[in-house]
Amino acid sequence: MGLDDKAANTGQDLGGKVKEAAGKVTGDRDLEAEGKGDQAAASVKQAGEKVKDAVKNVFN
Repeated sequence: MGLDDKAANTGQDLGGKVKEAAGKVTGDRDLEAEGKGDQAAASVKQAGEKVKDAVKNVFN
């Protein structure tokens, strides 16, 4: 996993957590759901990067 990708995924995850928390505090269910979606997308991207790294390690 490249450092740039890892940082971007971590940033997206943290941003999602902030949105989710803000949505909970303000009672904005849409913002809360958007935050959860951002976190889920970041998790999928991180998993994809791990698979790419694993495949790269197998062939090197």
